[in-house]
Amino acid sequence: MSAFLEAIILGIIQGLTEFLPVSSSGHLELANAILGKQQVGGENMQMTVVLHFATALSTIVIFRKDILDIIKGLFDNKDRSHQYFSLKIILSMIPAATVGLLFEDQLEQLFTGNTLFVGMMLILTGALLYLADKAKSTGKEVGWKDSVLIGLAQAIAILPGISRSGATISTSVLLKIDRTKAARFSFLMVVPLIFGKMAKDLMDPTFFEQGQSLTYLGTGFIASFLTGLLACSWMIKLVKQSKLIYFAIYCMLIGALAIAINIL
Repeated sequence: MSAFLEAIILGIIQGLTEFLPVSSSGHLELANAILGKQQVGGENMQMTVVLHFATALSTIVIFRKDILDIIKGLFDNKDRSHQYFSLKIILSMIPAATVGLLFEDQLEQLFTGNTLFVGMMLILTGALLYLADKAKSTGKEVGWKDSVLIGLAQAIAILPGISRSGATISTSVLLKIDRTKAARFSFLMVVPLIFGKMAKDLMDPTFFEQGQSLTYLGTGFIASFLTGLLACSWMIKLVKQSKLIYFAIYCMLIGALAIAINIL
């Protein structure tokens, strides 16, 4: 397979699975196993950073109005709703940031083509999505306690095979938070973490030694960014329409397939 085609495939997988509740890390691990080499992760940190930057940028584009309102609201002392929302975002980031910093080495060992583990976690994701799909719709806002619990769900979703968006949106819905607000909070809360992880990777002395071509990285970026725009917009509509059951079935089927392939 040519490097150009591989970059497109990885970009599409990242763009779709970062927003759709099917686990980007799990699918990229399965893609690595199928392609027969480590296309993302420690051995190809440059592509990992590029793909995540692309999806973070697509999030910013989709929620540009919300982000601008939040920034303006930070300086509005009369209406503190935006300030409180920003603090809730920061609060939700703490669990994942703590787990990522304290258990980095242990987590990296799970990203080594362990398709059996990925399959099990995909089935767990499917079960969580199924429960969320059956939850009743409400108009509840994200509270302080909710932001901590959603943050814990995001921390658990560091594991390959557990969808970050699936875990955080499902947790929000199960906490009776309005579905549209749950999706908005879920997508916005990950952007600072992505940029933080990117900054950490850029400071790694081996980052600039990997020498991936700009064409290869650029192709992955474009594929991931464009796919991310479509997936993010689509996911917001699907959550609002309570159609998570389809993703629950998909995750369970892919998880079972991954386990079967590993065993056989």
